[in-house]
Amino acid sequence: MKRVLVYTALLLGTACVGLLVSHSQSDASQRRYELQGQVVSVNRQQRTVLIAHEEIRGYMGAMTMPFALKENWAHAKLKPGDRVQAALVVEGDRAWLEEVVFARGNGTEMLDVVTPKTVHVPTSGDEIPDFSLVNQDEKAIRFHQYRDKVLLLTFIYTRCPLPRGCPQMVGIFAEIHQALQKDPLLQARTHLLCISFDPANDTPALLRDYGTYYTTAPEPFAHWEFASGTVDEVKTVAKFFGLRYLPTVEQIAHFPRTAVVSPEGRVFKVYTDNSWTADDLLRDVQQVLAH
Repeated sequence: MKRVLVYTALLLGTACVGLLVSHSQSDASQRRYELQGQVVSVNRQQRTVLIAHEEIRGYMGAMTMPFALKENWAHAKLKPGDRVQAALVVEGDRAWLEEVVFARGNGTEMLDVVTPKTVHVPTSGDEIPDFSLVNQDEKAIRFHQYRDKVLLLTFIYTRCPLPRGCPQMVGIFAEIHQALQKDPLLQARTHLLCISFDPANDTPALLRDYGTYYTTAPEPFAHWEFASGTVDEVKTVAKFFGLRYLPTVEQIAHFPRTAVVSPEGRVFKVYTDNSWTADDLLRDVQQVLAH
């Protein structure tokens, strides 16, 4: 049975936060855990939020308890019922939440409250780690295998219902894919990759069917792959590119993220919105190859 502990308002202060980490007071090193849950109430005076959270892997089971908030905006923005994701930081006898993102309503859109200071966005020249995923053919892929080519990648999930969300991103990639087919030399020096952050639903077989819908190439996946992986593998890749996403009851709230990677395996450009076009990315490809 799910264990639920509900604390009264009198326990929402520092003493309660101390209870949260009382078993680790002797450990002064900072530890971080991922928290997901739903806001029950917000105490703006004491700068805490009561959250009914899911199991925090490696730390505690599912329960309802208060947490201190590091970021000032969160006290004013969060409301009961919001789905929330954050980093739980434990340091000695202190604990707090930071890097908070949240979704409201049906969760089809994430509220734009994350700033560059709270989310890592790689800059031009940053080297891409050799991430591992699985493609639509159930084959393991690694990022270093795309070296010597310009890699265009974007993050999606196939159930996304927003016309200006994932379907638009994949549609633009289809335009790029078609344009590159007309230039075999340029096509040979590029590769397209769509990464799903919904691995529970987006199996390799489903990604293959989904990708087939968008391409008419004789060998559709030789130049354009669709991939996912384990939950941890996908989160690791997403975190590097600054993508935050939050499963809600019906959908996955998320921010857009598209990147251009050089043949040397380094970041050339990261788009943090969905305003880019096929011409923008094709221009990026030309610029990368001209260097």
